[in-house]
Amino acid sequence: MTRSSKPGLSTCSIHGHSFKDAHGSPHLPVYDTTTFAFNSTADLLDVVDGRKPGSLYTRYGLNPSIFALEETLAGLEGAEMAWSFCSGMAAETALFLTHGREGIVCIGDAYGGTLELLASQLPLLEIKTYLILGSELDQLDALLVAGAKLVFFETPTNPTLELLDIRAISAKAHSYGARVAVDNTFASPVNQRPLELGADFVVHSATKYLGGHSDLTAGALMGSKELLMPVWNWRKNLGSMIAPATASLLARSLRTLVVRVRQQNESAQRIAEAMARHPKVTRVFYPGLASFPGHGLAKDQMYGFGGMLSIEVAGSGEDATHVADRLKLFALAPSLGGAESLVTQPCTTTHHGLTPEERARRGISDAMLRLSVGLEDTEDLIADLEQALR
Repeated sequence: MTRSSKPGLSTCSIHGHSFKDAHGSPHLPVYDTTTFAFNSTADLLDVVDGRKPGSLYTRYGLNPSIFALEETLAGLEGAEMAWSFCSGMAAETALFLTHGREGIVCIGDAYGGTLELLASQLPLLEIKTYLILGSELDQLDALLVAGAKLVFFETPTNPTLELLDIRAISAKAHSYGARVAVDNTFASPVNQRPLELGADFVVHSATKYLGGHSDLTAGALMGSKELLMPVWNWRKNLGSMIAPATASLLARSLRTLVVRVRQQNESAQRIAEAMARHPKVTRVFYPGLASFPGHGLAKDQMYGFGGMLSIEVAGSGEDATHVADRLKLFALAPSLGGAESLVTQPCTTTHHGLTPEERARRGISDAMLRLSVGLEDTEDLIADLEQALR
């Protein structure tokens, strides 16, 4: 893909908000306060009634630390507006309750918590949800005709890195009057910006690449003002607001987002190539490999191929477990996107709740290991994998 003439992403991540510190600090201070005073009732009502922007009450999100973060987040995804949340699941929940009440179609694999919410909790509220695989896109028309008004998907997906065509799915959904939401957690705005490709919403678990240091939990939702304003009351009354200290920490992390992700892209590419040559690895799932089924689409809709990859170890699930247990630099832990490299076996963590048959249907074998590539020296990470595979 080619870049636009807008300021670069690194510039946006550092200079992405309009708030200035009165004392000249390059970092906006943490406004870790619950409430803000006004000079008069008239001034207070201007903010309460939305006539003027301003800080009021932190649970509502009306706090300078949160404002500054959200302005930066919106700029990174090229969105008109962004809302921040206490977690990625909180962001998705508010999105689904606002725009998914007429029916939600989830395409492909997704985070385990998302699948549980869609399959178990939302139907209790009489919200119709439909889960189809990327190979079952021929069912999408019928589901949209039936009245589903929100199409949701990850791309690349977790953990098979399947690529879904954002342009094509968005065009089809819009032709039926439905909206499209893309979970961009795996890619990050450094590698992919779904709004540019026709999506209506972008959602992030900011705990991952946006936070980047495994030291905060947060979420984000980006889109147009028209579509995001109805989400505001759900966020407020579900109690899913991000804390000011977390907002400030996330804003700090965004300053290095681009350099972190580009390094992770480079390392993941080299690791994928090394694993593709390894005799004890039967398959590598990574969009940057020319042999990967989604490579062409990845080149078309992504700026970089990401820091996530999965491998299938020769043998059984037990053999893969032994490899994971022998790794020294890759920490055996869930989550992803941090400075430290992580390994997880999906059948024991992210997709443990699925039956073996359902995992097989989704292409997730027990011998699969998912790797989140961190910022260590690439040669050391490759050496760690090679010693564990012996």
